[in-house]
Amino acid sequence: MYLKLAILAAFAFLYSLVAGHIERTRITGPMVFIAFGFLVGPLGTGWLKLDITDQGLRLLADLTLSLVLFIDAANADISVFKTSTLIPRRMLLFGLPGAIALGFVAGLLLFEGIGIYQAAILATMLAATDAALGKGVVTNKAVPTRMRESLNLESGLNDGLCVPVLFIFITLAEAGGVATGSASLALKLVASEIGIGLAVGLVMTAMGAWLINWCWKQGWITEIWLQLPVIMLALLCFSAAQILHGSGYIAAFVGGLLFGYLAKGSTHKLVLAAEGMGETLAMLTWIVFGVSVIGQAYRFFSWQVVVYALLSLTVVRMLPIFLSLTGTGEKTDSKLFLGWFGPRGLASIVFAIIVLNTNLPGTQLMATVVVCTVFLSAIAHGITANPLASALAARAGKVVAHKQKEERV
Repeated sequence: MYLKLAILAAFAFLYSLVAGHIERTRITGPMVFIAFGFLVGPLGTGWLKLDITDQGLRLLADLTLSLVLFIDAANADISVFKTSTLIPRRMLLFGLPGAIALGFVAGLLLFEGIGIYQAAILATMLAATDAALGKGVVTNKAVPTRMRESLNLESGLNDGLCVPVLFIFITLAEAGGVATGSASLALKLVASEIGIGLAVGLVMTAMGAWLINWCWKQGWITEIWLQLPVIMLALLCFSAAQILHGSGYIAAFVGGLLFGYLAKGSTHKLVLAAEGMGETLAMLTWIVFGVSVIGQAYRFFSWQVVVYALLSLTVVRMLPIFLSLTGTGEKTDSKLFLGWFGPRGLASIVFAIIVLNTNLPGTQLMATVVVCTVFLSAIAHGITANPLASALAARAGKVVAHKQKEERV
């Protein structure tokens, strides 16, 4: 036990010393964490063997994702949302269903014998994008603000929206597709998940923010304990919504939006410790992914699995997003950029664990496809984040300079 702790502590210590430098390169934190996990895992040196259950991995991923969603939402520029919600609305209302539909078709074509509901489940698991893997783009100031905040809003809400859809398909698959009143049940489930998530996130955060402010004014909170309330508030929003059968992801993201609005200029100071905790949990999650998940799943990566993963990251995601943004005034390169940066990660891993715990046929295949897609996403989106962001910023700068020149003429 202490050897494992020493290995993890030494790695975390060394990485924290060079994290700032790595963030400026084409290598991202998740890429380093997964590679380290694979290197010291059973298929590498064998130094690190983690006996973690599916439920343990799900809990770790859920904690990480809820913190990341809350923090990213709290740091979001609310003024942009007030004036420009067209892009994320189109991406969520048209792009997300389009990605599920296209992924469904790809699954039926590539995997012989897969059921229609299994294909729909697979497509839904991989339709949700990951706020953690997309952090490099969302926080990159070189990317125009409207695009950064649009990606932030989309990644913050689409995984929460996918949860009820996933459960609908699982229910239909378990019932053999003949569930009584399935259409009305589906609508009620979606509305319930979203409504409860919204309500819990807003109510919990409003109460929590008021308590933090009031206790601070009384002088009851010390500088040391000020590091804890935001972390616990994010986890409370998530867990309370889950208990009430709502979407914990939506609760965490909406709660973060409200907290950032209420905290105003104090947001950065209040969420700083939560950001550190979120990054630490993300590091542990991706190390576990490299040690325990990749090592077990890679032997099942058939050509069909790899092709589906590549399609999921490209055509299946990018085409619906591109079409959904028609008429928004966005240039072709901007629409391609928004379509490309839909990384898959923590939410898809959680969904795969949920599906593995069902009695449906083909769960191992679906989980393998998810693992392959997440692995390829961590590499592809990590390598391209900074170069594409810089290229987009350069083009935007040229456009602005050209307009200014025309105005002077």
